[in-house]
This record gives sequence, structure tokens and C-alpha cells, in this order.
Amino acid sequence: MTTPNLPPSTHTAATHSACTHLSRRALLVAGGAGTALALAACAPARNGADSGAGTPTEIALLSDVPVGGAVAVMLNGSQVIVSQPTEGTVVAFSAICTHAGCMVAPEKTGLSCPCHQSLFDTATGAVLQGPATEPLAEVSVTLDGDRVLAT
Repeated sequence: MTTPNLPPSTHTAATHSACTHLSRRALLVAGGAGTALALAACAPARNGADSGAGTPTEIALLSDVPVGGAVAVMLNGSQVIVSQPTEGTVVAFSAICTHAGCMVAPEKTGLSCPCHQSLFDTATGAVLQGPATEPLAEVSVTLDGDRVLAT
């Protein structure tokens, strides 16, 4: 068997090294970008209940929120928990559990997550019982008479 006559190779060790280096660089850039996207997609939402462009939005009436208790309301398509820890004071939290993203609900013992039984303090959003380790995200609210406004 004979070998065909081919022109001499112009592929040197230097060009091989440059091609390999470029290839490694492209792989590292693509891998880094992919990792960043994956981490961003997996990150828990801290507060899906932004009131918007700075305009206060009425989300509840204080008279509808029991003293020492809480109610669930909607704000821009996201569920929010409004609490009245003491008479005339109001706080609000995202209803998204910081453990697995399930929706917490007001109960007598606190804000309870039905997925893994995490329990949060109604007045502070702090974790009372895990597996959650982070408090609920606070939603900024103010009072205007009886109206609870997300700001």
C-alpha cells in the first residue's frame, strides 16, 4: 500500500498549542457561563413581592388583620403575609418559605410551611423551627389610617 503524496504539514507545535489554548479558553468561558446560569436558576427568591415603581400599593386593611395574628394577601401576583404583632403595628413578609420555596400560611403557632414543617415567627419572620435556616424576606409596609400600604 502506498501513501498519497501530501504537501508538507504546516501544523507545528506552536500552532497546536495555540489551538489547544483557545479551545481550553472557550471551554472555560462556556463552563463558567453555564455554571453562573445554573446557580442563578437555583437561587431561592428572596422577595417576589416588590410593590413596583415606588408607588405605595394598598394590600390590606389593618382592621382585617387580627392583633397577634396574620393574614395572607396578594401583591403583584405574589403572596404576602401581613401581621399585626401588637395593636396598631404592622409588618409583612414574603410567603415564600426560605427552605424549599413553598407557600407559608398563618396559623396560631406562627407562619407554617406545609412542605417540610418549617415554622416562622409572625412578628419577625424569624425561623422558629427548621429545616429552614433563613428568615422570611420582609416586605416594606406602612400604615395610612386603616390602610396597609406596601412601599
